[in-house]
Amino acid sequence: MKGNFGTSRIEENEGKICRLKELIDGADAVVVGAGAGLSAAAGFTYSGERFEKYFADFEKKYGFHDMYAGGFYPFESPEEYWAYWSRYIFINRYAAPAGKPYEDLLAVLEGKNYFVLTTNVDHRFQAAGFDKTRLFYTQGDYGLFQCSVPCTQKTYDNEAAVREMVAARKDMKIPSSLLPRCPICGAPMVPNLRADDTFAEDEGWHAACGRYSAFLAENRKNVLFWEIGVGMNTPSIIKYPFRRMTYANESARYACVNLYAAVAPEEIARRSLCIGGDVAEVLQKLRG
Repeated sequence: MKGNFGTSRIEENEGKICRLKELIDGADAVVVGAGAGLSAAAGFTYSGERFEKYFADFEKKYGFHDMYAGGFYPFESPEEYWAYWSRYIFINRYAAPAGKPYEDLLAVLEGKNYFVLTTNVDHRFQAAGFDKTRLFYTQGDYGLFQCSVPCTQKTYDNEAAVREMVAARKDMKIPSSLLPRCPICGAPMVPNLRADDTFAEDEGWHAACGRYSAFLAENRKNVLFWEIGVGMNTPSIIKYPFRRMTYANESARYACVNLYAAVAPEEIARRSLCIGGDVAEVLQKLRG
C-alpha cells in the first residue's frame, strides 16, 4: 500500500491539494464516496465533549460512553428505548447545522458532473443544499421510521413524532401513547438504519440506487473516484468498489482524503492521490 498517513499540518499537503483540485476540474465525472469522517470533520462526533453535552444523563444511568454504544443498549422498555433514540435522532438529524465541510464540498463540486455515494445517515448533504437526485444514502436515514418486521419496504417521515417524543420525555421515558407503530401491521417501528437483513429499502432507496448505477454506466471516461473520510467499518460499500473500478478503467483516477490512513493499493498507485490530513482543512483549501 502507498499513501500519506495522517497529519494535521496542511502545509505539508499543499502540493497534493493543488493536484486534487486539478483532477476535480479536469475530470469529466466525479464520483464522491463519503464516510463518517466527513461528518466528524464537521464536528458531528458521537463521543467525547459532544456526547457529554447531550447525553450525560443517559451515561450516568445506563453506563455507556458514546452515542453509538447507546444505540445498541438493551433498554428494558420501549419507552426508554425511544427516550434515547428520539433525542439521538433530534440531535443528529434535526438540530444540527449543515456543517462547513459539507458546504465547502458543495462549492468545490459546483458546476461539475458529480454523484455522491455515502454511508452517512445524518442528512447533512441535503441540509447543505446538495441536489438530492445526485445522492445515494445506502445505509438509511435518521429521518425515517420503518416497520421492525418489516411487513413492508415502506418508510415514514419521523420529524413530527421525534419532536413530540423529545418534548414529552420524563424520567428517561416517553409516554406509551407516543410509541411508533407500523400503520399496516401494528408492529413496533424502528429507525430506518441498516443493521441487519430487516433494513427496509423503500422506493426512494431503489430510485437513488438506480440513478447511481446509471451515472456509473454513463460516465466511464476520465472519471475521478474521490473517497472522503471513509474508514474500514463497511469498506465493501465505497472503498473496495472505488478501487476496483479505478483498476478496471485505465482512464479513471482515485483520490483519498482521510485523517488517519490515506492509502491506495499498489495496483492503482500511479493513478492515485492520497492526502492524509484533516478533512475539513483540505476541503476549505480546495474551496479557496
